[in-house]
Amino acid sequence: MGEAASSDLLSVFGQALLIALTLMGPIIGVTLIIGVVVAVIQAATQIQEPTLSFAPKLIGIAALLVFAGAWMMDQIAALFRFAVDVALRVVAP
Repeated sequence: MGEAASSDLLSVFGQALLIALTLMGPIIGVTLIIGVVVAVIQAATQIQEPTLSFAPKLIGIAALLVFAGAWMMDQIAALFRFAVDVALRVVAP
């Protein structure tokens, strides 16, 4: 495997890492915001039920996937196309 092939493979891994972080960001953000809101409500009402925050987080992530799921799939499809292009260049130069 030559220098160019290694560089191409590293670019695929770098792009995959960047897309993974980009796609995880909104999910983690929604979960964090909902968790803080539920924790504040639990503290204000003195209801200390650990399973109470599960349903709002699940609903929030489902809503996020409904609204941003197409964009997320487009990002994953673009990464797949990029990886296949690089693989074809590496295998058949």
